[in-house]
Amino acid sequence: MASLDTERLRLVFEGRPDILTGIEKAADTPERVSLFNKIASFVQERLAGDSSQDGPAAKRRRVDVGNANGHANGTSSGGASSSGEAASTAAAAEPVLLEVKDISVSIPQRKKFDLCMTKNYLYARVSGASAPAQGIVYAWKDIEYAFYVPVPEKTQLQYNYILFPRNTSLTSLKAGATADVEPFVFTVPSTGPKPGTVGGPGANTAASVSDTYSSLFNWALTNQMRSVGNRTSIVASDAKVFHSMMRQSHRPNEKAVHVKAFRGSKDGYLFFLPAGILWGFKKPLLFIPLDRIAAVSYTSVLQRTFNMVVEVDLGDEQAEEVEFSMIDQEDYGVIDEKYVKRHALQDRSMADKRKAKRELAENAKDGKKKGEAGGEEGADGGAAGEPDDGLTELQRAEQALQDEEDEDEEDYDPGSDGDSDGSGTDSDEDDDDGGEGGEGEMDEDEDEDDDE
Repeated sequence: MASLDTERLRLVFEGRPDILTGIEKAADTPERVSLFNKIASFVQERLAGDSSQDGPAAKRRRVDVGNANGHANGTSSGGASSSGEAASTAAAAEPVLLEVKDISVSIPQRKKFDLCMTKNYLYARVSGASAPAQGIVYAWKDIEYAFYVPVPEKTQLQYNYILFPRNTSLTSLKAGATADVEPFVFTVPSTGPKPGTVGGPGANTAASVSDTYSSLFNWALTNQMRSVGNRTSIVASDAKVFHSMMRQSHRPNEKAVHVKAFRGSKDGYLFFLPAGILWGFKKPLLFIPLDRIAAVSYTSVLQRTFNMVVEVDLGDEQAEEVEFSMIDQEDYGVIDEKYVKRHALQDRSMADKRKAKRELAENAKDGKKKGEAGGEEGADGGAAGEPDDGLTELQRAEQALQDEEDEDEEDYDPGSDGDSDGSGTDSDEDDDDGGEGGEGEMDEDEDEDDDE
């Protein structure tokens, strides 16, 4: 008696355990087993066909899938889930052109996966499995931004690849907005792949054009995006364009192309790239394209640190400010000169400074008038009892403001602040997102637990 194709059935009817249970109970004869297998194969082919079409009929069928699950127009979480399931099914149905095994992924899941590339999709799957991992399926045509940067604070040089699907780079700044799929972050070493790591029909070509993981993925990702008409280029950090003034003790011969910063209570890294500003690698990731930066201003400029506020144009006459705090003062000049001014970004902090000085001057004048009215006038018209320190009221006010800022800096505890950008966090999120960028290094016990 033929057996049920349970793997295909689970893939097709993912999210509907009631249907799977019914099929398993009813498949009590060879004829019924064959019929159910044919149904599963037919549904999988139809789903794959729908995902590759862009016409009204395909859109209507996707809406119907959402409605069948009780979600109008497929706009709720159920609709997003149906869309993800359809992409997963379509990706699994396509032949794998290139496979790279044992790649460390940090977002959206922290685990080692095999990365598979088909004609239309990039996806991750657990070693030995045939289906994509849930939520890690990306259509080549939908990748809007791709970045390649060194992983900060790792003794051995490693690189992160960061892929943003369309309309996900600014999601965390939009109140109530959610994306169907999260950005994708995976890490590769600076060395070349070990024998047997790369497989599929494209393995020989890959070996002839690349000798390191980086050259392999730069070639493969670019080639696959171009094959479907996506002109997105991989943007890499470049120390000749921007680098921090801080010396890296763990890699002293290499200039850091990032600066440390907090976003709310989360510590992370800022990369000032030719295409915009990237912040990572804690969830939610954020990339601000240059054409979306309305203005930049510097606040809380103290002796050792300063904050940077970026005003982001979200479209539809909406704007949002995101603040990056506790940036080292040594990087103030390079950020301002090498990035803000070089890209002709509007600096509104000057207006803020002028306003603060005007208010200080006005307050100083008011204080002087009160002193003159309440005390005896001296030969120079000054107020009686004024401290004999040789400073004007304005200078005293500025000195008092500086002393207050220095005290605030000494008392500052980034862990006590909420997320200033308004993004929400879960208590266990930092455990899920893998901490610092591309924390692909995992001990053997953790890998075994994940695989299980």
